[in-house]
Amino acid sequence: MANFCTADEAVKLIKSGDHVFIQGSTSIPEVLSEAMARRYTELRDVTVYNAFAVAKGPAPYTRPEMADSFFVDSFFVSNSVRHYIAEGNGSCIPRFLGEVPALFRDGTCPVDVALINCSLPNEEGYVSFGVSADLATSAVECARVVIAQINKAMPFSYGDPLIHIDRIDACVECNDPLVEVPTAVPTEAELRIGAAIAEHIPDGATLQIGVGGIPNAVIRALSDHKHLGLHTEAMTDGVLPLLESGVIDNSLKRIEPGKSVASLALGSRKLYDHMDYNRDMIFRDVAWTNDPFIIAQNPKVVSINSCLEVDLTGQVCADSIGERIFSGIGGQHDFVYGASRSEGGISFLAMLAKTNKGHNKIKAHLTAGAGVVTTRFQTQWIVTEYGAVNLRGRNYAERARLLISVAAPEFREELDRAAAARFGRAYTRLYTF
Repeated sequence: MANFCTADEAVKLIKSGDHVFIQGSTSIPEVLSEAMARRYTELRDVTVYNAFAVAKGPAPYTRPEMADSFFVDSFFVSNSVRHYIAEGNGSCIPRFLGEVPALFRDGTCPVDVALINCSLPNEEGYVSFGVSADLATSAVECARVVIAQINKAMPFSYGDPLIHIDRIDACVECNDPLVEVPTAVPTEAELRIGAAIAEHIPDGATLQIGVGGIPNAVIRALSDHKHLGLHTEAMTDGVLPLLESGVIDNSLKRIEPGKSVASLALGSRKLYDHMDYNRDMIFRDVAWTNDPFIIAQNPKVVSINSCLEVDLTGQVCADSIGERIFSGIGGQHDFVYGASRSEGGISFLAMLAKTNKGHNKIKAHLTAGAGVVTTRFQTQWIVTEYGAVNLRGRNYAERARLLISVAAPEFREELDRAAAARFGRAYTRLYTF
């Protein structure tokens, strides 16, 4: 029998020294997080696991006076905890997102308590984690205690994120609106990138599409394609027009044919309503969606992701700005590798050629302290508003030449000199700027 109580009563199940998982995506259980934070004078050395999430604001347990109570261990630095970690009150666990569930399951990262955000129960008494199967599935499986918001605002999704309400130790009824992520409107430069990528995407491709202006620009350019499939980490509003028009029909996928597959969703209420009791969409444990060997079983996998900077050998940084961890690895590596193993698969890493402050993002060397998310051994297409270049099978000198050709024009001469100094005649015998 489900135990319904107030949030303040529910979080009394959390003890000092516990490891607490807090669900992410756009479904952070805010009511429970706030109640846990109110207990900070009673709690010490609670480790909070944080992953990919879009929050309404700073996490309530990250005020300076709470540093002795809550330590954040993050698998992906989200906006809600970025300041707390930067202040030294938390850290990051480097791991491909698809491999995090194994850390829970083998006890490397123990989970004592899972705080989750669920739908209302269906007729059989099952509630759904809705927009966030990702890490929640494994965390709930491994947790000693499960505390849930039973939230009228959460859609009911099919797949892995289901639990019978009687298995929940404490249930808190609420109507807590999910965070809505506005659809990014692509700029003119991003539209050029989107068009450059779309022309290389064949009919029948299985798509993994990231989040932001560039992915949405790609989606806009796919309206005339046919029989596309979707097997992605994050589902966004951007795919809705392709689903509604039948461009994405999932008819040629080998893994879950006929269904759109994702691990999490972030978008508007329109997306969440579209998901609700929709059997054509399934949400799965990120260990499954991001498994490169599962991804690769689909034909013509096309992986499209963003990055922060690239060096002349093709090393890609996507998680840090110098030494400062800005986000996390997410599924970029998993889908790049999965696409490389897929029959006819392609991966694209895209970015604007310059930062908002006018700094070059194609560099002779990565910024000191920057992390390599996609190695130069895996990089295929690099795309900026100045064009798309395929590094597959190219030597270092050829890569440098190709990358310089899509750098911002004002930086090409400088990069050309750096490439000539680094690669010598192997480079200078090629066309130079």
